[in-house]
Amino acid sequence: MTFFKGKALVTGGAGLIGSHLTDLLIERGYQVKILDNLEPQTHPQGKPAWVPKEAEFIQGDVRCRQDMEKALDGVRFVFHQAAFGGFTPEFSKYFDVNVGGTARLFEVLGTGKYAVEKIVVASSLAVYAEGAYHCGCRENLVFPPVRALEPLKRKIWEPLCPHCQAELTPALTDECKPREAETPYALSKEFEERMSLSAGKQLNIPVVALRYGVTYGPRQSLFNPYTGVASIFSTRILNQLSPLLYEDGEQTRDFVYVKDVAEANLFVMENPSAANVVFNVATGRPTSISDFAEELIRLYGKTVKPEISGQFRWGDVRHIVLNTEKLAKLGFKARTPLREGLGHFAAWITAQGPVQEFFSKAYDHLKQNRLIYG
Repeated sequence: MTFFKGKALVTGGAGLIGSHLTDLLIERGYQVKILDNLEPQTHPQGKPAWVPKEAEFIQGDVRCRQDMEKALDGVRFVFHQAAFGGFTPEFSKYFDVNVGGTARLFEVLGTGKYAVEKIVVASSLAVYAEGAYHCGCRENLVFPPVRALEPLKRKIWEPLCPHCQAELTPALTDECKPREAETPYALSKEFEERMSLSAGKQLNIPVVALRYGVTYGPRQSLFNPYTGVASIFSTRILNQLSPLLYEDGEQTRDFVYVKDVAEANLFVMENPSAANVVFNVATGRPTSISDFAEELIRLYGKTVKPEISGQFRWGDVRHIVLNTEKLAKLGFKARTPLREGLGHFAAWITAQGPVQEFFSKAYDHLKQNRLIYG
């Protein structure tokens, strides 16, 4: 099937990924509608200047039926990016927005009044929980459970083999790994992903779910202290405060540049082989949190040092780096090296002028609500 350029809806189109995706779609000849509620925690100053005048902007909520009906009118392609994320005590909001908003999308589509041809849904590496590992006791990969509270209180950071209790070596995590989400955010994204794929089959609309690595880049909110490690670290560094590292700072993540994520969305939308399937979108390269913080400090030319707190957040994983071979076989790979991407990010933040630091107040809130231990 050949996809001809038409009208696309981007939910969450004022946000980090959605805004870059909107720019890309317009550049490639699509008409774009944006549905975004301008969440005050992320957009306290209202609609950001980067929302292009070429896009039709609807300030509304994915949970509202009337807003969704208006947004879907005349649309052929849907990129469902809207989400509530991060580590916060607002447990119910994760399910209300991420699950309820997605259910509303398919509920409206189920009326048969809309000619949507394909949907791309934003999922997350969070659905895996802990990553995959190698152990000498097994030929195949092993999948340790989420780390228990008591070992973490004793500062035992590395997970052990669930079969022989030996130390493990991190491996790449592919799409076949069992989903073992336990945090509210991770569970909400798992339910959102599964519901989307199921509803797509029911309605005969091809759906692709993309499990993003840790996405960073220009336009990441500088106001939200509960999500976006690059922005949280940066606002502290630029205010001569040490970035706070949980555990010992040696946990690893797969960081992916936002423009690569936007390109991946359009790639799977336009590729007819990508239908009713899940793909990882990441780099396949591990970076420790301490190295990530040090690179930001270097880019800003500051002299602060990361603070190794020894504290931890229950539900955090120790190591997760994604295997991206499945999407690569279709022809897509993220291409932006971390140093280059962080350079773009740091240049953007620096251009904003003085920035305020919000994490200190949020930190106290997280401690009070037992999301940070130690």
